[in-house]
Order: sequence, then structure tokens, then C-alpha cells
Amino acid sequence: MLIVAMNFIFVACILYSIGVWSEKLQGKLKVWHLIVFWLGLCFDTIGTGAMGIMAGSIIQYNFHGITGLTAILLMLFHSVWASIVLYKKDETKIRQFHKFSFVVWIIWLIPMVTGMIYGSRM
Repeated sequence: MLIVAMNFIFVACILYSIGVWSEKLQGKLKVWHLIVFWLGLCFDTIGTGAMGIMAGSIIQYNFHGITGLTAILLMLFHSVWASIVLYKKDETKIRQFHKFSFVVWIIWLIPMVTGMIYGSRM
């Protein structure tokens, strides 16, 4: 189960990174970025849930657990906000959305990296 969970989180990292960096490089939020954000969130949530089941609790009250929960909630907010921005077709927000995406991605990397460090010590 650990390998499956790690693979889901790895795929989430690839998807989310592709979405965020391509949006930044293209300078405009597009529908395919939104799809990749949602897929990244789904994969991360599944992987994190599997890790939580193995740990005996979905929420861990330590640095990694709190930052992980924060990251998933931010990813959810990010995906919902991106959906709203595209739905409203506000060109200014569509062109500036990458700034928010990049901040969320950086915050998301914190539990990703701490998870790798914590996991390698076990």
C-alpha cells in the first residue's frame, strides 16, 4: 500500500507542477491547466488518504500532517478559484492567476519534501 500511495503522490507532483509551470510560462490560465489542477488534487488526496490509513489516522498532529492538510485545502481552494476565474472570463485575473498558482505550489512542496525526508528516516 505504501508504494501505491507514494505513486499517487508522485503523479500528483508531476501533474501539479506541469499545470503550475505551464500556466506561468504561457502567461494565461487555460482550461487544460484547470483540468490538471483538479487531477493533481485528486491524486494527492488519494495518496495522502492511503498514507493516513497506514499511519492509523488521516490527520496527523505534527508539522508534516498540518502542512499536508493545509496544502490539500489550498489545492482545493486553488482549483475552485481557477474554475471561477475561467467561468467569469475575467481576462485580467486569467493573466494574473499564475502568481497565486505559484504560491500554492510552493506551499504544497513543503509537505511533499518533509514527507520524503520523514519517510527516508523510517
